[in-house]
Amino acid sequence: MELGIVGLGRMGANIARRLMRGGHAVVAFDVNADAVIALAREGAKPAGSLKDLVAALAPPRAVWVMLPAGKITEDTIDVLTGLLAPGDTIIDGGNTFWKDDVRRAAALRQASLHYVDVGTSGGIWGLERGYCMMIGGDQAVVDHLDPIFATLAPGTGTIPKTAERHGRDPRVENGYMHAGPAGAGHFVKMVHNGIEYGLMQAYAEGFEILHHRVDQTLPEAERFDLDLADVAEVWRRGSVVSSWLLDLTAMALAEHGTLENFKGIVDDSGEGRWTIQAAIEEAVPANVLSAALYERFASRLPQSFAHRLLSAMRSKFGGHVEGQPKPGGK
Repeated sequence: MELGIVGLGRMGANIARRLMRGGHAVVAFDVNADAVIALAREGAKPAGSLKDLVAALAPPRAVWVMLPAGKITEDTIDVLTGLLAPGDTIIDGGNTFWKDDVRRAAALRQASLHYVDVGTSGGIWGLERGYCMMIGGDQAVVDHLDPIFATLAPGTGTIPKTAERHGRDPRVENGYMHAGPAGAGHFVKMVHNGIEYGLMQAYAEGFEILHHRVDQTLPEAERFDLDLADVAEVWRRGSVVSSWLLDLTAMALAEHGTLENFKGIVDDSGEGRWTIQAAIEEAVPANVLSAALYERFASRLPQSFAHRLLSAMRSKFGGHVEGQPKPGGK
């Protein structure tokens, strides 16, 4: 198939490359002309503007927008809406808020344009591993674009099939799914990212406990100087807590055991917040996901007023001194 791609960042460029490797034709545009030139050297047809990109595509056109959520994506879709013709499709593969998808799909329908939202997971590893995709949009449009999704998806790989899946959509076993109408794809990806926050926080806290087992405040016989890289590696092999996140953790600890090259300031993409908002709307408890999000906020406040106030209160009610070893410590 032929696809226009807008946004050639870390994921957008690799999506284009994976599609070209799979035999698809790509017309590429980015405000960074060097990114366009680089991809053109690999076989993409370069476009100097959104207008050029649309003109280079044969109808019915499909344009994949891979840009940060917010104004830049909104503005790009607005421009494309004025350039495309009835029957064309706009695909948003970024981390857009799902309610924006619902709104956009309704607006584009009035212009006889199709809208598909694709929650895309795979990061910088997607070129080789493939992308797990959660797709929202009209069934007929999603089916028409299936060759694109099938090429981008990881495939079945070595993961054993789940029992009792007889008669279910086989695309799911290849790493992509049609989740429902517009907005459903990004909604599923949003919750996926919220869960990711929780998983990452659980690993972080567990390894923090392991890391501090050597602390001098502990009785000498109860201290263990543990090799965290080896712990992560052994857990990768047969443990119930194994995962791709643990694979990446093992890699990071093997490369930088002390992690001194990281500041520990953890940003959030917004999807964790949106997940908590959805939980509030649905009155669903989300204790772990909420705590993980708040911990990211705390990571940006190394000397927060709240922490100083906690220390002040401990001093007032119990005479506690900051940094004083606990009873039994050395």
